[in-house]
Amino acid sequence: MSHVATVEVHIKDLEALKAACKTLGLEFVEGQQTFRWYGRHIGDYPLPEGFTAEDMGKCEHALRIKGDTQAYEVGVVKRRDGKPGYTLMYDFWGGGYGLEEAIGKQAGRLRQQYSAQVATKQARKQGYRVTQSVQQDGSLRLVCTKR
Repeated sequence: MSHVATVEVHIKDLEALKAACKTLGLEFVEGQQTFRWYGRHIGDYPLPEGFTAEDMGKCEHALRIKGDTQAYEVGVVKRRDGKPGYTLMYDFWGGGYGLEEAIGKQAGRLRQQYSAQVATKQARKQGYRVTQSVQQDGSLRLVCTKR
């Protein structure tokens, strides 16, 4: 049985997502229309809003661990709830065969990097210099200073 997760972050900036992938050693595969998952059924796990069982495994783009042909992938899927942007979907059964280690539990590392990329981009647009450091607990610290 698959355990499909929908990542609770709304992707509106694909360039920021690509930068987050690069930082985490993931490959952003533009235009890939399916993502690797167990592909059977999802049991009692609820489908994301606006999705049907037939939609599972389909995407507009995908994220994968570079050079790993066994790990499951993350699907970058257009939102179906009427809002703009994308949502991220992946199968976390068995840790996604290495995927969860790369993106973090509940995609925490990926969400954190994406959010940091978006914040950095916005701060720089407003004339700030941004430095980023990783804290002992793994969290990111962004410091914005006026130029």
